[in-house]
Amino acid sequence: MADVRSSSEGRGGVWRLCRMPFWSSGTGAASSSQSSIHQASRNSLGQSGRIDGQTGQRRGGGGGGGSGSSVSSVARILFPARRRLKLDPASKLYFPYEPGKQVRSAVRIKNTSKSHVAFKFQTTAPKSCFMRPPGAILSPGESLIATVFKFVEQPENNEKPQDQKSKVKFKIVSLKVKGPMEYIPELFEEQKDQVAVEQILRVVFLDISRPSPRLDKLNRQLADAEAALEARKKPPEDAGPRIVGEGLVIDEWKERRERYLARQQVEVVDSG
Repeated sequence: MADVRSSSEGRGGVWRLCRMPFWSSGTGAASSSQSSIHQASRNSLGQSGRIDGQTGQRRGGGGGGGSGSSVSSVARILFPARRRLKLDPASKLYFPYEPGKQVRSAVRIKNTSKSHVAFKFQTTAPKSCFMRPPGAILSPGESLIATVFKFVEQPENNEKPQDQKSKVKFKIVSLKVKGPMEYIPELFEEQKDQVAVEQILRVVFLDISRPSPRLDKLNRQLADAEAALEARKKPPEDAGPRIVGEGLVIDEWKERRERYLARQQVEVVDSG
């Protein structure tokens, strides 16, 4: 019996050395797997952990809600969401190099998913950069050209455009929405867990004194963006008087009369 017990203990020692979470079974496997998930969560979300430490709050210590949040965070990191938008250019923003001036870049954004998608620009330099539009909602297959404005600092030590490096970065995030609706930035605050980072765009300067395909493409995109903006500013074309029933009843007269009465009511209120 002593030999059997020592042999069993020897095998147990080897088993303990080789034991891994995925090899275990039963309760031990669940406990070990859960601890490994929590460890991965702490490693991958180090920044969040530091923030929580500063505020004195603990995340996912023993409560079920914290554990679920940790597991979902790890799942989003290990299995990132499929991109909903296609960008052109894909990862860079090209700006003409004109020191001391505000210059423009452009990026085409297309919704390649089967649902409506809201997107929003973010930048590390909100005081010197802005985007038009800063965000929007795209229907499936819809695209637009966004214009990005940036102020170019004066060069140091007579650096050439190709040697200029900007620390400014832009980020485009997306959010799946239920259908057509009015875009408001608060959408991204209300559904933080569903927001996906589409791309981080790096700034690249182009020498305007040297023609290049990239500069030509940028100028075309900027022209298309301006044309689309002007088209949105135009009032819708008048389709003419609308016919109601068999007679020629002009609804425009009714609308004018309603507007006139509304103005009269406003004037009465103001005079009172």
